Amino acid sequence: MKTAIVTDSTAYIPKELREKLNIHMIPLSVVFGEETYREEVDITAEAFYDELKARKDLPTTSQPPIGEFVELFEKLGQEYDAVISIHLSSGISGTYQGSVTAGDMVEGVKVYSFDSEISCIVQGFYALEAAEMANEGKPVEEIMERLHEIKKSVRAYFMVDDLTNLQRGGRLSGAAAFVGSLLQVKPILNFENKVIVPFEKIRTRKKALNRVFELFDEDASKGVPMRAALIHANIEEEALELKAELERKYPHVEFLLSYFGPVIGTHLGEGAIGLGWYKK
Repeated sequence: MKTAIVTDSTAYIPKELREKLNIHMIPLSVVFGEETYREEVDITAEAFYDELKARKDLPTTSQPPIGEFVELFEKLGQEYDAVISIHLSSGISGTYQGSVTAGDMVEGVKVYSFDSEISCIVQGFYALEAAEMANEGKPVEEIMERLHEIKKSVRAYFMVDDLTNLQRGGRLSGAAAFVGSLLQVKPILNFENKVIVPFEKIRTRKKALNRVFELFDEDASKGVPMRAALIHANIEEEALELKAELERKYPHVEFLLSYFGPVIGTHLGEGAIGLGWYKK
């Protein structure tokens, strides 16, 4: 049985890695006024942050149309027996449900939709592992079982410079955003029950980053093989330095560098940084 792996653009898997592992991508979009851009297709992360600075109003974001899912699944059905479609948390987007609906509409190929309950490259971890297994010819049931197993060890924390975008975009409670801006707190955020919630409130950026590294160390210090990723919102230099620092300290961990692209960057804003990981 041949299995195709699909994820959406918010996994922010570098294009060369997607192509190497044959991961198919369906884009979400950002909308500036009358202009719609499919992320990873029509607009890069860098161009997006430039546009964001130049605009007064925040863009809106939109999930892929059902028709695009159907078209992709039908095309894949000509070559594959099954499709595993991995998406960002259903708590912040209807993309996963779109995949489920489209999967029920297509014939000739079985679609297995998977809610990562998270986003960004941490969502991408599931796609990477699924693609590696699919390329080895592993059966779809075994791949799905592994994805559910990964969910038990996935952890991710991120910090934003300003909570305003999250508040305005409705992705974080207004009260939490108000407290953060009032006290100049740098909250550490994470996903809990499929939505973004404050994990801890910390006074400075440096202390917040150190706290994220402490949380990482709780798992990484055990010496088990892990995959991890530094994620940044247009602060690549800082992220590269932090990645190099972590690589020296944890040689048994495979580190990736990723980014908050347009759709997630709309809500987090420039300067956000995160760290996600799981046990391999």
